[in-house]
Amino acid sequence: MAPGSSFQYEIEKAPKDESGNEVTTIRCHGRLVAGNTGPLTDAVKPLVSRGGRIVVDLGDLQHLDSSGLGTLIGLKVSAINQGFCKVELVNTPPRVLDMLRITNLLEMFSA
Repeated sequence: MAPGSSFQYEIEKAPKDESGNEVTTIRCHGRLVAGNTGPLTDAVKPLVSRGGRIVVDLGDLQHLDSSGLGTLIGLKVSAINQGFCKVELVNTPPRVLDMLRITNLLEMFSA
């Protein structure tokens, strides 16, 4: 992916985990910033309502701004409100971890 390109994602279904939960991985690529967060929200919200585990892989995310962070928070809050879905972040870049620490949101994504 070329530098400065927009945000893209892939959805990958995996076998059920050891607890019998459906597992869906969302692999994120590019820049999750203001103006391009809607497609991710539109793709993940229906998955939240189905329950299970949603694993958001940020390993190929080049940039995240406050809108992107707000989108991840919104997805996590939706999962918490549903009660039977878990949203997890994996391969989180150090800059995103720092942003979560600064905003006191790291524990939210650790739970």
